[in-house]
Amino acid sequence: MEHSRIAIVIGTKAELIKTFPIMLELQKQKKDYWFISTGQHPLSNISKELGVKKPDFVLSKEPEISTKFWSRINHNSFIWNISMVFKIRELVKKLKPKYVIYHGDTMSTTDAAVGSSKIFNFWNKTWKNVHLEAGLRSGNLIEPFPEEISRQISDRFSDILLAVSDGTEQNLKKYKNIKEIIKVGNTVIDSVQITYNKSKKKNKKKKEEFVLINIHRHEHLRSKKNMKKIIKILGQVKIKGIWPLHDNTRRYLEKYGLMGEVNKMKNIDVTPLKDYEEFTFLMANCKYLIMDGGSIQEESLIFKKPCLILRNCTERQEGLTTGINFLSKLDVDYSKKIIEQIEDNKLKTKNFKNPYGEMGVSKKIVEILI
Repeated sequence: MEHSRIAIVIGTKAELIKTFPIMLELQKQKKDYWFISTGQHPLSNISKELGVKKPDFVLSKEPEISTKFWSRINHNSFIWNISMVFKIRELVKKLKPKYVIYHGDTMSTTDAAVGSSKIFNFWNKTWKNVHLEAGLRSGNLIEPFPEEISRQISDRFSDILLAVSDGTEQNLKKYKNIKEIIKVGNTVIDSVQITYNKSKKKNKKKKEEFVLINIHRHEHLRSKKNMKKIIKILGQVKIKGIWPLHDNTRRYLEKYGLMGEVNKMKNIDVTPLKDYEEFTFLMANCKYLIMDGGSIQEESLIFKKPCLILRNCTERQEGLTTGINFLSKLDVDYSKKIIEQIEDNKLKTKNFKNPYGEMGVSKKIVEILI
């Protein structure tokens, strides 16, 4: 098998979910690649589920639970980040790839961007580093935190910026004289289609209508006030709800004494986390979504599912123009209005073209790099 000389640095499950179609495309073309895990999340099991190889290198001990840092930015996370920059730097210097790719806006993304950049490698840098999903901006440095800062650092330290939409390409224009900016679309479209096609063979549709819930944002978990508002919003749901609960989220709900309020909501089933395949199937078949994440906003557009976004601002600005993504700003009355419109089938929607592109983004990216 020929080697592509591409090194792919991944830290979290979400990054891998959006990057695995590129890995599959390389495998399809019989081109090997280096899979580097920072150890921020455990990735071996999900790699198998997604059909890609396990990491070739794991740069820190993977956590046994779903995450390493419990939504805390503290001394330990700071030390881990600094050490990761140097570990990535040394490994990349040893491998001498043609490209170093990293995705998104996590701590691992920033570490990969900085560790593989010119500033940390001076005269001996022979590779180009590539930021996948570049250009997203919420316009607020502290929401989402630290992701908004992370994505701006990653864009600044990268050689090639792969934008996901017209809007993100515009956001990157200030770099046009010093970086290569290419609008390619979002790999999440490939991720969802590949995964949903597999999930249909294993899962059965539920007979009753339901809302799918996902809450895990750091800025919410660290705020009892925000979590109280979120619980009040969830209390407006009348149909069945399915809530796969993150370790982090449960921990903070219990800390704030709010888990009892959740348990009183008899129409909402709190479940363990679902694997991506089952979660994708649930997204495809729910009536609507209530969530505070990023990628789910994009996935809601693919399945054309209304989505109530539990945030004050979003970096997925294009979704707000489609008529099915609603930014709640944690306003209980506004959220109640949207929930009632959806559940009573009174929401008027329009046809829209997905602003993040069509199937085949990953193949396009591989063709550009190869």
